[in-house]
Amino acid sequence: MSSRKGNAPVVIKRISAEPEAGHHGGAWKVAYADFVTAMMAFFLLMWLLNATTEQQREGLADYFNPTLIRSSSGQGGDGETEGQGRGESAETAKALNPLDALHDHIQNELNGIGAESMQMQNILRHVVTRVTDEGLVIQLGDLVDQPLFDEDSAQPSLALRQLSGVVARVISRTRNQIAIAGHVKSYPAMLSGSPMWDLSYQRADAVRLLLESRGLPLQRIQRVTGHADRHALPADPAAASNNRIEVILLK
Repeated sequence: MSSRKGNAPVVIKRISAEPEAGHHGGAWKVAYADFVTAMMAFFLLMWLLNATTEQQREGLADYFNPTLIRSSSGQGGDGETEGQGRGESAETAKALNPLDALHDHIQNELNGIGAESMQMQNILRHVVTRVTDEGLVIQLGDLVDQPLFDEDSAQPSLALRQLSGVVARVISRTRNQIAIAGHVKSYPAMLSGSPMWDLSYQRADAVRLLLESRGLPLQRIQRVTGHADRHALPADPAAASNNRIEVILLK
């Protein structure tokens, strides 16, 4: 019999690799991490809702609220800058003006104190805050039914003594130097020896003493002045609302 060794067919067997037993990939790890992150965010949100006031929650909402900033040059289709304004928050814009940021801080502090009790809400009816070229003004004014000083004197009322504690508490958390200005209503022109100048200064100085007694450092007081009736309301210079003290956080 002849040998067929040299003509034997070549057989090639391909073996496919078996998938590794028990291996499920890493997708579940990513899903689990997303779940844990979402739960942390949820519990943080619950904590914030419980620990903040309404005004603070509005501030947080403003922080994440995108705004558009208009270009002062007027360039562009509708005056909006390309890219610059988009995505910038109101909080970022306020950061560019320290006085606006300070005003918001002071107002939030006052709102928080007012939320403590009805008595505090009543006391804070005397307070108005505003930003001027000089700085942030915390104005303390008479109400028709509740003056801050005994009539025609520099003797502080009980309301002013309580209010001075609130003001000292609020401004203690700032670093600005302070000026105190006194203003009074107009007195009849025929009155001999008008007390307006002396009275406006004496009242401003009385507030200085009250603030210092509440812990305000002496070094922060830059000046105490009396303006008489020189900045009274033109409509009614003799109105009780012209009796006011301005505590100014200077720029």
